[in-house]
Amino acid sequence: MIRRDEAVLAVAGVEFLATADGALVWLEESLVVVSDLHLEKGSSFAQRRVLLPPYDTAETLKRLARLLSRFGAKRLVFLGDSFHDRRADTRLATSDREALQRCIHGREIFWIAGNHDPDPPTGLGGTATPELAIGPMLFRHEPSARAEPGEIAGHLHPVARVATRGRSLRRRCFAGDGRRAILPAFGAYAGGLNVRDAAFAPLFPDGFTAHLMGDERVFAFPRARCLGG
Repeated sequence: MIRRDEAVLAVAGVEFLATADGALVWLEESLVVVSDLHLEKGSSFAQRRVLLPPYDTAETLKRLARLLSRFGAKRLVFLGDSFHDRRADTRLATSDREALQRCIHGREIFWIAGNHDPDPPTGLGGTATPELAIGPMLFRHEPSARAEPGEIAGHLHPVARVATRGRSLRRRCFAGDGRRAILPAFGAYAGGLNVRDAAFAPLFPDGFTAHLMGDERVFAFPRARCLGG
């Protein structure tokens, strides 16, 4: 039975669960996919004298741990930009590194290269790869307009703005059209790009459904209901 904080998202004939936490879950493969965690973004900003509360990594890993415990996943795919820069893994606080190690312990881990972290983190194990094929699915960081059906990507940090009950609501979202899906950023400090931006147009020439992440629900809206800005 699908919970209120989940929605079915089909890609190339395969059904995934899109969760209100921003993960994609392939139950039959015991696999969880998360994208764009941007761990240690706060410390990266601090090096440039832009001070943010230094809790983004801890908060992101807390949500990841809760998600993995809930689904008991045996495999975990990090869909790129897991770390905010090439040195971010070296800035992890001891408690955060231990939290991440608990998340990956006993699981098959795949680190897909992102534009922020083209190299895998040191000392955490797992398989580093530019992309990953499992069955009809191809997992990669950056989506391609020329991709065959079955592409699962991140990179664009999709968000949608909709009008409902007399007010405007802007939330992170999944974007999918049955052929491909683009995941929202999972990181606490990651920003977002509106799904009506021109960057999405060649990826979804026939439209898409935006699955918005609510506090306790996932809401589906067609492209026509999504506002620009």
